Amino acid sequence: MTFKAPQSLSELPYAQALEPFDGSGLDVEERYDTVHFDGLTLGEQDAGGAVFLECAITDTVLEGGSLRRARFNEVWLQGDRFVGASAAETNWMDVTADSCVLAGVEAFGAVLRRVVFRRCKFDSVNLRAARLHEVVFEDCVLRDVDLGGARLRDVSFPGTALERLRLGRAELDATDLRGATRLDLADGHDSLRGAVIGSSQLLDLAPALAAALGIAVRDGEGERPRRPRRS
Repeated sequence: MTFKAPQSLSELPYAQALEPFDGSGLDVEERYDTVHFDGLTLGEQDAGGAVFLECAITDTVLEGGSLRRARFNEVWLQGDRFVGASAAETNWMDVTADSCVLAGVEAFGAVLRRVVFRRCKFDSVNLRAARLHEVVFEDCVLRDVDLGGARLRDVSFPGTALERLRLGRAELDATDLRGATRLDLADGHDSLRGAVIGSSQLLDLAPALAAALGIAVRDGEGERPRRPRRS
């Protein structure tokens, strides 16, 4: 990954230029440039099509509401909670999210490029048909996340637990799963083509992979196949 994710807000190249958000809520198709959203509780906000450029969003709660088709470019997120919100068809580039929680979020069709999620928790997040390129999930928990039909390229999961992950019809390219502390797939075992996994992970996945390929696994010797009778 060419994008070097910052470790703290103070490391942001635009940190000194940030101005506190002075509004009462978010607006549709608004442009927010070098704005710091801190400690806010936003409910049922509609910020569809908004642009967040060189912004910081910290300790903020978005419950419900919509960010559909919003753009996040060079944004820092820390300690935020997004619950039941829509982030469908959003565009994320050069974004770092630290210690955030996403629960019941709709993010289908989203495009994520050079994004780092660190110590984040994803619960029942819909990322169907999303595109992830150069994305890192570091020390995260992904539970019941749906990546059906998504395209993943240069994605890695160091220290991350994947629980009941859905990969049906997903396309993986140079996706490194070796660092995952848990690899539990609800479906889409045949979509692992293009992924890199460890030998111990392969052993754990073997029964499900065999089932996905239609291979019957039985121990011991059974009856030999009978030859068909000639008429």
